[in-house]
Amino acid sequence: MKLLEDIMQRAKDNLQRIVLPEGTELRTLKAADFILKEKAAKLILIGNEIEIKQLAADNNLTNISEAQLIDPETYPDMEKYANLLYEIRKSKGMTYDEAAALAKDPLYLACLLIKNGDADGELAGARNTTGNVLRPAFQIVKTKPGIKIVSGALLMFTPKPEYGENGLLIFADCAVNPNPTADELAQIAVSTADTAKALGGFEPRVAMLSFSTKGSAQHELVDKVVEATRIAKEMAPDLQIDGEFQADAAIVPSVGQSKAPGSAIAGKANVLVFPDLQAGNISYKLVERFSGAQAIGPVLQGIAAPINDLSRGCSVEDIIRMITITANLAMKK
Repeated sequence: MKLLEDIMQRAKDNLQRIVLPEGTELRTLKAADFILKEKAAKLILIGNEIEIKQLAADNNLTNISEAQLIDPETYPDMEKYANLLYEIRKSKGMTYDEAAALAKDPLYLACLLIKNGDADGELAGARNTTGNVLRPAFQIVKTKPGIKIVSGALLMFTPKPEYGENGLLIFADCAVNPNPTADELAQIAVSTADTAKALGGFEPRVAMLSFSTKGSAQHELVDKVVEATRIAKEMAPDLQIDGEFQADAAIVPSVGQSKAPGSAIAGKANVLVFPDLQAGNISYKLVERFSGAQAIGPVLQGIAAPINDLSRGCSVEDIIRMITITANLAMKK
């Protein structure tokens, strides 16, 4: 797909420092070897240095030597990161000894590298749960200014060029928040528009989805979407966003014109914001199965630096793709 090729090329043209805290995980090492061979990022691998080098030798991963290897047990700068963690968390009751021990956790160390300006982004999750990946991100890197919620967007590549941006639509939130409030839904919309710009390279046209179009139904669930749309417009006055829309009114021009005449977004949306996680998760899986669409992600959004989470069932190709996506998000930052 051309966009994925473009994302790879942009990564090559503007090298970012991406830290991989699961440095002894074999799929991660294989992906890192490919990225280093293609010169698509500067990589930092965290883990036991002897084990990483042995895995690389056993699997003929000849490019791993180009990565920076950080072994938390022997790295000479660990005191600097322990001090940084202590300063960040001492108000929460953390002692220096606790900070020094926790800084050796690869997931915490990765976030400390980013916080200290020594890395631009992070990718993990091949071995760790989403909760374990996000916990140090929340504590150390925190969220973007004006954003209090982290959400997950999917790039949906459909075989239907008449929809979205030549068949590409961004879906959110499909991964994190079960039942966002109106304020949280507005933040998700603004974050997803930023993701569309950074990765898709197009101007987002955001549709706030519901089972109602412009007052066709009355319910408190509809009210939440209406309120979220209003808040999002206040947060980002220049953003092209409208709602509430039923899905067909959001993406089909004839339906949009009929149900929401005068709307600049109806029938033309390329970013779809779902009212809750159930709707988003169910919808993307149905679209994927029924239309042959390819879902890429989720891309985590709302964190002050790009920190992305993998499925533990991910493939080497998935990791390669997400490293380049993380690099592209780091450029935007």
